[in-house]
This record gives sequence, structure tokens and C-alpha cells, in this order.
Amino acid sequence: MSKEREVIVVGAGPAGAITATILAQQGHDVLLLDKQTFPRDKTCGDAVPSGAIDILYNAGMKEKVETAVARGEFYPLTHMRLVSPKGHQLIAPLQRGDLGTDSYIAPRLYFDALIQQHAVAVGAEFRQAQVETPLVENGRIVGVKARTNGLVENLRAKIVVGADGVTSTIARALRPQTAQHVDAHRAVALRAYIEDIEEFPHEVEFYLYKNILPGYAWIFPTAPGQANIGLGMRLDHFRQTPRKLKDMLTEFLAMPAIQKRLKQGWKLHDIATWQLNFGSQRHIQYTYDGAVLVGDAAGLINPLTGGGIHNSLISGELAAQTIHEALLNSDTLQTGLQAYAKRCHNALWDGMKRSYRLQKSLIRFPFLVDFLISRLQANSSLAKIFLTKL
Repeated sequence: MSKEREVIVVGAGPAGAITATILAQQGHDVLLLDKQTFPRDKTCGDAVPSGAIDILYNAGMKEKVETAVARGEFYPLTHMRLVSPKGHQLIAPLQRGDLGTDSYIAPRLYFDALIQQHAVAVGAEFRQAQVETPLVENGRIVGVKARTNGLVENLRAKIVVGADGVTSTIARALRPQTAQHVDAHRAVALRAYIEDIEEFPHEVEFYLYKNILPGYAWIFPTAPGQANIGLGMRLDHFRQTPRKLKDMLTEFLAMPAIQKRLKQGWKLHDIATWQLNFGSQRHIQYTYDGAVLVGDAAGLINPLTGGGIHNSLISGELAAQTIHEALLNSDTLQTGLQAYAKRCHNALWDGMKRSYRLQKSLIRFPFLVDFLISRLQANSSLAKIFLTKL
């Protein structure tokens, strides 16, 4: 049997790695697990708003971010372009962070590795392992069962953090099926990388056209002539359409405004799909006796923009704060961890609720998109959400 750790974090993406980073900086014994080694790709739109970069700076990663930018791994953004069904366009400057930070397109191959490596640098132990199930004794989570190099081991901890994404092994084991996200609070998306496209330099593009509402297509530049391109739609509506996501992407690329920007020999690569769980569904549980859920495992995606990185980092910060307090107070049951759920609610719920209401309005009244983009400009609630929650 292994020694009992203070904290085991399952999943070394942004939410898990920032949780491990902050706890390790506070002197806690942290074991960070992931089924893959880093760097590794993760299907995503790759947009990272300035507020997320603020969190990295506060955790001591300023120099690492600047180095990634200098190497061309993070592509700086200055503006956002929203395009309505009738072709109206809103172009607005992206807001800088509280620390003067920029927003970026940061492919997860680089972004996730940066945080994971920083967690190790400040004292967290990283191990590649496939977590099969949480260990439960007398209704309390006491660790995880993990497979490493073909061997299964019981790893014990005072607190387990489920940070293993939308298909979280931890969340599926702890939440009953009746308490999972329903299709009206989920989305499905497709991402590809495109070569040889005329991009708008340092500008992210969102296309809210009729055939994809409630959802949008995007073009996020990663370098001159290159972009992350894709689209997403709310899952319950997608299930009602006979079209496939790849066909929808083909239709998007065939739109005259897009087609004319494709250079001879253009090509797509690394096409992948994934699902997202919104943070707008009520009564979703984040805390248990001996465990908390963060990031996509908790289901904290913005329901309008589909952005999740910023919320994942916020949840990791709040989880680390709560776990630190729980360990100091020797109360690692749900009573000692419930403050995390309250903090997440206070930090995120109003924005989630507002985004979901706006999303539902756009479904029922798609002409509102044209009105908001053509008339209200950057002062509209629609624009403000996209400006701050990429």
C-alpha cells in the first residue's frame, strides 16, 4: 500500500494543474495524475481570455507565458468580430486583464503543458496513470484505484480532486445518472486546424448564422495563414438535425465570405469532436465526503460562448482555497468542502444564468442577433459575454 497523500488530483489539464500548483505552493503533499504524458493535444477552440492569464500570472507563470508568446506558441489577440445571420458585423477590442494581460489563442498542446510543468516545478508530484474508480469506504472517498504500467494500485488521500474532463471517471462514479447534465445544458462541437486561410490578424471571429443557432462557428488564428476553425451547437437541438458536424463545417467553409479567403491548396487537419457540459444547470453537485470536482468534470462551460478554460482556472483556485482550509481544520468531509460549491456559485452562477437566458432568447428570436450586432454594438450584453468569456 502507498502512503496516504494529502491531495490526489485526477487530471492535469488547466483545472487540475492550477489546483495542484496552488496547493503545492502552500506546502501540501499533492499527487497529480493523468492518463497521458505532457505535452499532449486536447480538443478545444484554444481561446484563452485575459482573465485566465491573470490567474497564471498570480500563480507565478508570467515568465513562462512570455516565453511561450516569444516562441510563437501563444498567438496574441486584440479584437473580436461577431457576425450575424444577415452579415452584420461587430468588431470590438478585447478587454485586457487586471494585470495588463492579453488574450491568446493558445493550442492546448502548449497551454496545458505550461501549467502542468509549473505544478511539478513548485512541488507537486506527477505520475502517468489511468484512474479506474474512486476508492470509497463507509460513503467517503479515500483515494483512487489507478493503473500504471499495467499494474493496479490503490492510492489513498485525504481529498481527491476530480479534474478529469467532461467524461470524468470521478464524476460518473459519484453522481447518480439522474443527477448528470441533461441535453439542454450540453453542447457538441467540432474543431479542426486549417492551413492557408486569409486570417484577420489578432482577431477572433464568431459566426452566429441561422443554420447553427443555438451555437456558432469560429475562426481563431494561431499564426499567419493558420487558424483553429470549428463550430458547436446545443446538444438537444443537434440531436434533432439530420446533419453531421463535418457536413456543417463544409457548409460553413462554402459560405462566400469564407470561401474567398481560402488560398489555393488549403487543407484541414486534426479534425476532432467533443462534448461540453454547461454550468447553467441547477442542482449539480460539486462536493462529496473527501472529494471535489473542478473544471469540465464539474461542468462549468459558459452556455453561450462554449468557453471553459477561464472558468476551469477559477474553479481550481477556489478548490485549492477550500482544500487548504479543510486540511488545516481537519475537516475533509462534505461539511468542510461545501464552501467550494458556494464560492463557485458566487463567482460563476450569475454569468452562467445570464448567458443561458440570452442563448434561449436567440433560439426563439434569432432576429435578435442581427439587432444586437447591428444596433447595440460593443455595449450589448451579447458582445460583453463574448469579450470576457471566450
